[in-house]
Amino acid sequence: MDTRPIERLIAEHCEVAGAHDDLRELLAAVAEASGRVPDETDLDNGVRFVDGYVRQVPYICKVAWTAAGNVGLEREMRRILEAVESYWIEDVDVIPDHLGIIGLLDDAYCSLALLQAVSDHFQLQSGKFLFPDDLTEANRAMRRVIGEPYATELDRLVAGSLGEADILSAVKTLASPEKRAAFEFEATIWSHGPVSRQQVEELAALGLLGRDLKNGSG
Repeated sequence: MDTRPIERLIAEHCEVAGAHDDLRELLAAVAEASGRVPDETDLDNGVRFVDGYVRQVPYICKVAWTAAGNVGLEREMRRILEAVESYWIEDVDVIPDHLGIIGLLDDAYCSLALLQAVSDHFQLQSGKFLFPDDLTEANRAMRRVIGEPYATELDRLVAGSLGEADILSAVKTLASPEKRAAFEFEATIWSHGPVSRQQVEELAALGLLGRDLKNGSG
């Protein structure tokens, strides 16, 4: 997958003057809505998390494509990554791109939530880890940054992508008995030990690690 169009969009929106100031204002408002009074360090931690979250999308796409290619599963993974690419390239946005870095939060959330869903289904089918990173907690924190009603609309888009691209069927193919035999000899499918989790503990002061209102999980 060519991630350069996504990387260009990220650079255009994340590396302009004032981008981090916009994030600080958003995070301060999110914290206030949760009854928190964050200090400057708390806000710095939040800005670093959000910026890193957005920038992680091309990396995770490359990991997914490389892992699939090494076991001959390009066709199935291409379908998944085409859905990810559509979030960034198509004009329809839940959060408009003209809002700068804030306008990329919906694209990044949809991308990483979809890829995590694929990884979760893959693990259920095969017992193997598809990616070296578990983005569950990071996605949950970002969902709270985005807030309602936008987060629910984005979840609907992700669910729609899973259905429209028949991705769950592709995952079953990825995890078929014939393919599983290949995984035993391919270190690029992360099958040994738990995957790493993105550290999000520093976000507690912003009210981003509380109980997830949609999923009922902490």
